[in-house]
Amino acid sequence: MPRNALLLLSRLLLAALFVPSGFHALSDIAGTTGYFAGLGVPLPTLAAWGTGLFELIAGLLVLVGFQTRITALLLAAFCIVAGFIGHYGQGGGDAMLTFLHQQMLMKDIAISGGFLALAMAGAGVWSADGRVSA
Repeated sequence: MPRNALLLLSRLLLAALFVPSGFHALSDIAGTTGYFAGLGVPLPTLAAWGTGLFELIAGLLVLVGFQTRITALLLAAFCIVAGFIGHYGQGGGDAMLTFLHQQMLMKDIAISGGFLALAMAGAGVWSADGRVSA
């Protein structure tokens, strides 16, 4: 498969996680706030709005391939931070929940690796970045 097709597919797959997640967080701000409050995040309402907006906007930027390298670096850092806040040490002594949280943390770390690769490679020619550089 050609390089640019793979870069487009990578952007689509990564954006498929963040655009709906951001939209959902903003659509249910009370639920998102409750989730952050349950994690002990300070200013959970502000965190809910900030996270939802960041996920939605950054996901859309990756989708269209605009400012992809910078956005991918920000999303890589976001995945690591979110993974540790949301999953590290979670499970409350329930072996299955502990295992699931460990897996989710590893998923977040892996996604971060995908974003680092995208930051290195760039968006490709089938993107807003590609149109600007052409």
